[in-house]
Amino acid sequence: MKLQIEELFQNWDETIIWSCLQGVMGNVYTNASNDAAVAMLGDFAFVAGKPSKEFMKCCREICKQDFVIMMPQNAEWAKLIEKCYGDKAKKVSRYAMKKEKGVFDISKLEKAIMELPEGYELKLIGEHEYSLCRDHRWANDLVSQFQDYQNYKNLGLGAVVLKDGELIAGASSYSRYKEGIEIEIDTRKDHRRKGLAYVCGARLILECLERGLYPSWDAQNMWSVELAKKLGYHFSHAYTAYEIVA
Repeated sequence: MKLQIEELFQNWDETIIWSCLQGVMGNVYTNASNDAAVAMLGDFAFVAGKPSKEFMKCCREICKQDFVIMMPQNAEWAKLIEKCYGDKAKKVSRYAMKKEKGVFDISKLEKAIMELPEGYELKLIGEHEYSLCRDHRWANDLVSQFQDYQNYKNLGLGAVVLKDGELIAGASSYSRYKEGIEIEIDTRKDHRRKGLAYVCGARLILECLERGLYPSWDAQNMWSVELAKKLGYHFSHAYTAYEIVA
């Protein structure tokens, strides 16, 4: 049964799907005949298999949160999403970066960390920093998929920048799969354009490499693409997604 479900997502190079299939985080839901499935983790949902109007209606029941980013496996699934959700589904483009091992320039990343502006402090996420991320809406997704600090300590990994004890920027694991993490990164609005996301990203990537984990990067916009390139990633392709609001 598990192999059959895995085949539905075959050749879909997305770590969130792997997290779900590996049983690390997230869930996979199928129809009665196991020929259609949705992999869900946090705000993300990936629909795969045989396109089915009935299953898409079921997905609408499963995806109960106020905001979902849904990825169709093909054009037929995309049409079903548009038909099922109507004007609640906004069609957007997201950008996949290549998942390549051995491409990161360690010395460049180490140099990036040294570029932290004076007055800022760079730290790996511990229990205190985890709590700070939880307490700030803009930073919540840095740790939101881990129900408590112990869970984050066991599965998560991240770096933050502080100024006078205040949380300013961070790069962390949105999700975890056996071989690596999916990166979430953000900076408080009033401290952007200072290179802080670059510093946090460099620190997180170095820590991942030291632990034998792959730091996967999927970009929401071109700013994220350019930051990823600066850190050593290479662009793969753009793809269609739907931002769905309740």
